[in-house]
Amino acid sequence: MPPAPLGTYRLETGPRMISQFGPFTSFQVNVDSNGHNILGDAANEPSISVDPTDGNKIAIGWRQFNTITSNFRQAGYGYTTDAGMTWHFPGVLQNNVFRSDPVTNSDEIGNFFYLSLLVNTFCGDIWRSTNGGQTWTERSPDGGAHSGDKEWFTLDRTPSSMGHGFQYQFWTEFFACDFGGFSRSTDGGATWQSPISIPNGPVWGTLDVASNGNLFIGGGDEGSDFWCVRSSNAQNPNVTPTFDQITTVNMGGSTVFGGTVNPGGLAGQMFLAVDRSGGPTNNNVYMVSSVSPSGGGTDVMFARSTDGGATFSAPHRINDDPVNPNKWHWFGTLAVAPNGRIDSVWLDTRNAANNTDSQLFYSFSTDGGVTWSPNIPVSQSFNPFEGYPQQNKIGDYITIVSDNTGGDVAYSATFNFNPSTGQHEQDVYFVRVSPTGGPTPTPTATATPTATPTATATPTPTTTPRPTPTPRSGPSPRPRPTPAPRP
Repeated sequence: MPPAPLGTYRLETGPRMISQFGPFTSFQVNVDSNGHNILGDAANEPSISVDPTDGNKIAIGWRQFNTITSNFRQAGYGYTTDAGMTWHFPGVLQNNVFRSDPVTNSDEIGNFFYLSLLVNTFCGDIWRSTNGGQTWTERSPDGGAHSGDKEWFTLDRTPSSMGHGFQYQFWTEFFACDFGGFSRSTDGGATWQSPISIPNGPVWGTLDVASNGNLFIGGGDEGSDFWCVRSSNAQNPNVTPTFDQITTVNMGGSTVFGGTVNPGGLAGQMFLAVDRSGGPTNNNVYMVSSVSPSGGGTDVMFARSTDGGATFSAPHRINDDPVNPNKWHWFGTLAVAPNGRIDSVWLDTRNAANNTDSQLFYSFSTDGGVTWSPNIPVSQSFNPFEGYPQQNKIGDYITIVSDNTGGDVAYSATFNFNPSTGQHEQDVYFVRVSPTGGPTPTPTATATPTATPTATATPTPTTTPRPTPTPRSGPSPRPRPTPAPRP
């Protein structure tokens, strides 16, 4: 859709939302220059980056809809210099340019990077900020990072690694800028190698780099099969990366697209993170996803590898409420702190009589994922169905970055009420979680035996069909089965 014509919407403002829930405070991020809420817009799919040298400096990127009457969206961003209490929203990366699927990241010295997808071409580009997200400079030309939907990227933060500073990204190969599903940059995102394919064509996932430079990619097949794919030579600038280990991971269920709580999007994608603590759990590989075990609802499921991704544990259910196929534990994600603690957050309907109103929940592990703390809610409840910008969803993911004392979370919620529409609005929020943010939960032991890399077949949930996009001119992709609807 083109941008909404001038005069079809008004940028009215109201007080910004600061939502208190017990000891946890959620601060609205997408505010105007005076710190006020903007009525009539929408913001979702937030991706957060934190300066590891100064936790006061945080940036969040999101999909910015100037009006809910249009599907036209841009690459919004906000920053804080006081650890999330006050947010500034200077605007978008490029005015009136149709962008989507924001992913931000940071290197070990505090440079921020923003990967953004040009919707009309499925091509992406990388932007960099050297001042904590206050301003951004395009590193690659428009669309110069290849890419596709849904893309994700990471970078090598280990100074002793051969690939230190290299950036890696992968995407859903069917919806791509050009052939392939993986690319690498050895010059900080300025140029990108010609894309190559990843074995099994994993989709809807993320990737991370171990302290030895090995690259791990986690994704699935849009159903019940999930993989951890390793490249041990992507860190070598003199070779074209190859993938030398493909492990099937049992996550205990299936990916859900078009679920009750998010009809036009995912109930959760795959998140992979590697421990770089230097301690007993160093280079453990962790995978988390919100999956459906039996066709109803979703659970936040976790699996871990202690042998470089060769084998993974049996799936472990992080949400600790009674099993109920009517409940949704969705948008599950995780991060690993420098000291090895694992933090996980997700949206949760366990306390809702209607099984759809949602709260943000939190749990952590201090023993490499063997045991998890009792779950605690960290936000007020909200209705996820309101404030849709012609898309019938509240995005496809939320994100977290962890440090040694807690985690910084970016999530979307509908706390603000717009009297002009009679509905609440989708906005982006920041909240700080930590094991000491409330009464300190005591982890309880749960057996998670190591299992051979096998997958349990689970029926794929039925999704609502969407029209297949008209193919762009360019290289013909390799044959693949018809994909599920694009988020």
